[in-house]
Amino acid sequence: MQPTFGLPAVNRIGMDAPWRWLAGGWSDLWRAWRPCLAYGLGLAVFSLWITWVFVASNAAFWVLALTCGFVFVAPMLAMGLYEAGRRLEHGEAPTLRAMLFLPQAVRQDVAYLGLALLTIYFLWGRIAQVVYGLSTFVLHHTVKDFVAFALGTQDGHAMLVAGSAVGGVIAFFTYTLVVVAAPMLLDSRASVFAAAATSFRAVSLNFAPMLLWAAIIAVLTLSTAATAFTALIVVFPWLGLASWRAYRELVAEPAAAPA
Repeated sequence: MQPTFGLPAVNRIGMDAPWRWLAGGWSDLWRAWRPCLAYGLGLAVFSLWITWVFVASNAAFWVLALTCGFVFVAPMLAMGLYEAGRRLEHGEAPTLRAMLFLPQAVRQDVAYLGLALLTIYFLWGRIAQVVYGLSTFVLHHTVKDFVAFALGTQDGHAMLVAGSAVGGVIAFFTYTLVVVAAPMLLDSRASVFAAAATSFRAVSLNFAPMLLWAAIIAVLTLSTAATAFTALIVVFPWLGLASWRAYRELVAEPAAAPA
Protein backbone atom coordinates (compact mmCIF):
# COMPACT_ATOMS: atom_id res chain seq x y z
CA MET A 1 0.00 0.00 0.00
CA GLN A 2 1.34 3.44 -0.94
CA PRO A 3 2.13 6.09 1.70
CA THR A 4 -0.84 8.31 2.58
CA PHE A 5 -0.52 11.98 3.58
CA GLY A 6 3.12 11.52 4.50
CA LEU A 7 2.46 8.42 6.59
CA PRO A 8 4.58 5.29 6.06
CA ALA A 9 3.24 2.64 3.70
CA VAL A 10 1.42 -0.34 5.20
CA ASN A 11 1.80 -3.88 3.86
CA ARG A 12 -0.87 -6.50 3.40
CA ILE A 13 -0.27 -9.73 5.30
CA GLY A 14 -1.79 -13.21 5.32
CA MET A 15 -3.34 -15.29 8.10
CA ASP A 16 -0.04 -17.08 8.61
CA ALA A 17 1.74 -13.89 9.64
CA PRO A 18 0.87 -14.00 13.40
CA TRP A 19 2.29 -17.52 13.68
CA ARG A 20 5.41 -16.38 11.85
CA TRP A 21 5.82 -13.50 14.31
CA LEU A 22 5.47 -15.87 17.23
CA ALA A 23 8.10 -18.21 15.79
CA GLY A 24 10.47 -15.31 15.12
CA GLY A 25 9.89 -13.83 18.56
CA TRP A 26 10.63 -17.19 20.17
CA SER A 27 13.89 -17.44 18.23
CA ASP A 28 14.84 -13.88 19.22
CA LEU A 29 14.07 -14.59 22.86
CA TRP A 30 16.68 -17.33 23.04
CA ARG A 31 19.21 -15.28 21.11
CA ALA A 32 19.14 -12.76 23.96
CA TRP A 33 17.60 -14.77 26.77
CA ARG A 34 19.45 -13.21 29.70
CA PRO A 35 18.28 -9.59 29.38
CA CYS A 36 14.89 -10.56 28.00
CA LEU A 37 14.06 -13.03 30.76
CA ALA A 38 15.35 -10.56 33.36
CA TYR A 39 12.95 -7.99 31.89
CA GLY A 40 10.10 -10.48 32.13
CA LEU A 41 11.09 -11.44 35.67
CA GLY A 42 10.83 -7.83 36.80
CA LEU A 43 7.31 -7.53 35.41
CA ALA A 44 6.26 -10.90 36.89
CA VAL A 45 7.50 -9.92 40.36
CA PHE A 46 5.69 -6.57 40.16
CA SER A 47 2.45 -8.25 38.99
CA LEU A 48 2.63 -10.79 41.80
CA TRP A 49 3.23 -8.04 44.33
CA ILE A 50 0.24 -6.02 43.10
CA THR A 51 -1.95 -9.14 43.27
CA TRP A 52 -0.81 -9.85 46.83
CA VAL A 53 -1.59 -6.27 47.85
CA PHE A 54 -5.17 -6.51 46.59
CA VAL A 55 -5.75 -9.96 48.07
CA ALA A 56 -4.31 -8.87 51.42
CA SER A 57 -6.54 -5.78 51.30
CA ASN A 58 -9.66 -7.92 50.79
CA ALA A 59 -10.19 -6.46 47.32
CA ALA A 60 -10.46 -9.69 45.35
CA PHE A 61 -12.58 -8.10 42.61
CA TRP A 62 -9.74 -5.80 41.59
CA VAL A 63 -7.44 -8.76 40.97
CA LEU A 64 -9.66 -9.89 38.07
CA ALA A 65 -10.40 -6.37 36.84
CA LEU A 66 -6.79 -5.23 36.75
CA THR A 67 -5.55 -8.53 35.32
CA CYS A 68 -7.92 -8.12 32.37
CA GLY A 69 -6.97 -4.46 32.10
CA PHE A 70 -3.27 -5.30 31.93
CA VAL A 71 -3.54 -5.74 28.16
CA PHE A 72 -4.25 -2.00 27.88
CA VAL A 73 -0.90 -0.87 29.27
CA ALA A 74 1.28 -3.84 28.26
CA PRO A 75 2.39 -2.27 24.93
CA MET A 76 4.08 0.62 26.74
CA LEU A 77 5.68 -1.72 29.27
CA ALA A 78 7.21 -3.61 26.33
CA MET A 79 9.17 -0.65 24.94
CA GLY A 80 12.43 -2.18 26.14
CA LEU A 81 11.62 -5.40 24.32
CA TYR A 82 10.97 -3.53 21.08
CA GLU A 83 14.43 -2.04 21.51
CA ALA A 84 15.83 -5.55 22.00
CA GLY A 85 14.11 -6.67 18.80
CA ARG A 86 15.47 -3.66 16.94
CA ARG A 87 19.02 -4.38 18.09
CA LEU A 88 18.75 -8.05 17.18
CA GLU A 89 17.49 -7.05 13.74
CA HIS A 90 20.63 -4.94 13.28
CA GLY A 91 22.90 -7.75 14.46
CA GLU A 92 23.56 -6.12 17.84
CA ALA A 93 23.40 -7.74 21.27
CA PRO A 94 20.73 -6.13 23.48
CA THR A 95 21.59 -5.43 27.11
CA LEU A 96 19.25 -5.00 30.05
CA ARG A 97 20.60 -1.49 30.61
CA ALA A 98 19.81 -0.50 27.01
CA MET A 99 16.33 -1.98 27.35
CA LEU A 100 15.55 -0.13 30.58
CA PHE A 101 17.09 3.25 29.75
CA LEU A 102 15.71 4.30 26.37
CA PRO A 103 16.39 7.89 25.30
CA GLN A 104 13.78 7.45 22.54
CA ALA A 105 11.09 6.74 25.16
CA VAL A 106 11.70 9.97 27.07
CA ARG A 107 9.86 12.41 24.84
CA GLN A 108 6.42 14.01 24.57
CA ASP A 109 4.96 11.76 21.89
CA VAL A 110 5.65 8.61 23.91
CA ALA A 111 4.23 10.30 27.01
CA TYR A 112 1.05 11.22 25.12
CA LEU A 113 0.51 7.62 24.03
CA GLY A 114 1.24 6.37 27.54
CA LEU A 115 -1.21 8.88 29.01
CA ALA A 116 -3.90 7.77 26.56
CA LEU A 117 -3.40 4.12 27.50
CA LEU A 118 -3.38 4.93 31.22
CA THR A 119 -6.64 6.85 30.83
CA ILE A 120 -8.22 3.90 29.04
CA TYR A 121 -6.92 1.59 31.78
CA PHE A 122 -8.52 3.66 34.53
CA LEU A 123 -11.73 3.95 32.49
CA TRP A 124 -11.84 0.16 32.20
CA GLY A 125 -11.41 -0.10 35.98
CA ARG A 126 -14.40 2.18 36.54
CA ILE A 127 -16.53 0.31 34.01
CA ALA A 128 -15.62 -3.03 35.61
CA GLN A 129 -16.59 -1.60 38.99
CA VAL A 130 -19.98 -0.50 37.61
CA VAL A 131 -20.61 -3.92 36.03
CA TYR A 132 -19.73 -5.61 39.34
CA GLY A 133 -21.93 -3.21 41.33
CA LEU A 134 -24.90 -3.83 39.05
CA SER A 135 -24.45 -7.59 39.35
CA THR A 136 -24.52 -8.00 43.13
CA PHE A 137 -25.20 -6.16 46.36
CA VAL A 138 -22.63 -8.27 48.21
CA LEU A 139 -18.98 -7.24 48.45
CA HIS A 140 -16.80 -10.33 48.04
CA HIS A 141 -13.69 -9.83 50.14
CA THR A 142 -11.75 -12.98 49.27
CA VAL A 143 -10.72 -14.50 45.94
CA LYS A 144 -12.51 -17.73 46.87
CA ASP A 145 -15.82 -15.94 47.51
CA PHE A 146 -15.52 -13.85 44.36
CA VAL A 147 -14.73 -16.88 42.16
CA ALA A 148 -17.66 -18.77 43.71
CA PHE A 149 -19.97 -15.86 42.88
CA ALA A 150 -18.62 -15.36 39.35
CA LEU A 151 -18.68 -19.03 38.34
CA GLY A 152 -21.47 -20.43 40.50
CA THR A 153 -24.33 -17.95 40.26
CA GLN A 154 -26.53 -16.60 37.47
CA ASP A 155 -25.69 -13.02 38.42
CA GLY A 156 -22.01 -13.91 38.30
CA HIS A 157 -22.38 -15.36 34.83
CA ALA A 158 -24.17 -12.20 33.67
CA MET A 159 -21.36 -10.11 35.13
CA LEU A 160 -18.72 -12.09 33.26
CA VAL A 161 -20.63 -11.85 29.96
CA ALA A 162 -21.24 -8.11 30.30
CA GLY A 163 -17.71 -7.41 31.47
CA SER A 164 -16.20 -9.49 28.68
CA ALA A 165 -18.31 -7.77 26.03
CA VAL A 166 -17.54 -4.23 27.18
CA GLY A 167 -13.93 -5.04 27.94
CA GLY A 168 -13.48 -6.72 24.56
CA VAL A 169 -14.64 -3.63 22.70
CA ILE A 170 -12.36 -1.33 24.72
CA ALA A 171 -9.44 -3.74 24.44
CA PHE A 172 -9.73 -4.04 20.67
CA PHE A 173 -9.93 -0.27 20.25
CA THR A 174 -6.83 0.09 22.40
CA TYR A 175 -5.06 -2.63 20.47
CA THR A 176 -5.91 -0.92 17.17
CA LEU A 177 -4.51 2.33 18.53
CA VAL A 178 -1.23 0.95 19.83
CA VAL A 179 -0.23 -2.29 18.10
CA VAL A 180 1.94 -0.44 15.59
CA ALA A 181 2.16 2.93 17.34
CA ALA A 182 4.17 1.78 20.38
CA PRO A 183 7.10 0.21 18.50
CA MET A 184 6.95 2.93 15.84
CA LEU A 185 7.62 5.59 18.49
CA LEU A 186 11.12 4.20 18.98
CA ASP A 187 11.82 6.39 15.98
CA SER A 188 12.27 9.95 17.25
CA ARG A 189 10.99 11.25 13.92
CA ALA A 190 7.54 9.68 14.37
CA SER A 191 4.81 11.73 16.02
CA VAL A 192 2.14 10.12 18.18
CA PHE A 193 -0.52 11.13 15.64
CA ALA A 194 1.33 9.56 12.72
CA ALA A 195 2.02 6.42 14.75
CA ALA A 196 -1.61 6.06 15.84
CA ALA A 197 -2.91 6.68 12.31
CA THR A 198 -0.50 4.09 10.90
CA SER A 199 -1.63 1.61 13.54
CA PHE A 200 -5.30 2.07 12.64
CA ARG A 201 -4.47 1.71 8.93
CA ALA A 202 -2.48 -1.49 9.54
CA VAL A 203 -5.38 -3.09 11.42
CA SER A 204 -8.07 -1.95 8.97
CA LEU A 205 -6.09 -3.17 5.95
CA ASN A 206 -5.37 -6.56 7.57
CA PHE A 207 -8.41 -6.98 9.79
CA ALA A 208 -8.62 -10.80 9.91
CA PRO A 209 -4.93 -11.55 10.61
CA MET A 210 -4.70 -8.65 13.07
CA LEU A 211 -7.80 -9.93 14.87
CA LEU A 212 -6.06 -13.29 15.15
CA TRP A 213 -2.94 -11.58 16.48
CA ALA A 214 -5.03 -9.72 19.08
CA ALA A 215 -6.61 -13.00 20.21
CA ILE A 216 -3.21 -14.68 20.51
CA ILE A 217 -1.83 -11.80 22.60
CA ALA A 218 -4.91 -11.76 24.85
CA VAL A 219 -4.96 -15.52 25.43
CA LEU A 220 -1.24 -15.81 26.15
CA THR A 221 -1.18 -12.74 28.39
CA LEU A 222 -4.29 -13.53 30.44
CA SER A 223 -3.36 -17.21 30.78
CA THR A 224 -0.32 -16.19 32.81
CA ALA A 225 -2.70 -15.43 35.69
CA ALA A 226 -3.18 -19.21 36.08
CA THR A 227 0.52 -19.47 37.00
CA ALA A 228 0.38 -16.58 39.49
CA PHE A 229 2.01 -14.50 36.74
CA THR A 230 5.26 -16.48 36.81
CA ALA A 231 4.70 -17.36 33.13
CA LEU A 232 5.11 -13.65 32.36
CA ILE A 233 8.86 -14.23 32.72
CA VAL A 234 8.78 -15.98 29.33
CA VAL A 235 5.47 -14.92 27.76
CA PHE A 236 5.95 -11.16 28.03
CA PRO A 237 9.37 -10.93 26.37
CA TRP A 238 8.26 -13.48 23.78
CA LEU A 239 5.26 -11.37 22.81
CA GLY A 240 7.26 -8.15 22.95
CA LEU A 241 9.85 -9.45 20.51
CA ALA A 242 7.13 -10.92 18.29
CA SER A 243 5.34 -7.57 18.32
CA TRP A 244 8.47 -5.87 17.03
CA ARG A 245 8.54 -8.34 14.14
CA ALA A 246 4.86 -7.64 13.52
CA TYR A 247 5.55 -3.91 13.28
CA ARG A 248 8.49 -4.38 10.93
CA GLU A 249 6.44 -6.56 8.59
CA LEU A 250 3.36 -4.33 8.67
CA VAL A 251 5.07 -0.98 8.13
CA ALA A 252 6.87 -0.87 4.82
CA GLU A 253 9.16 2.07 5.58
CA PRO A 254 11.82 1.38 8.22
CA ALA A 255 11.06 3.61 11.18
CA ALA A 256 13.62 2.45 13.70
CA ALA A 257 16.42 4.95 14.15
CA PRO A 258 19.91 3.68 14.86
CA ALA A 259 21.03 3.68 18.48
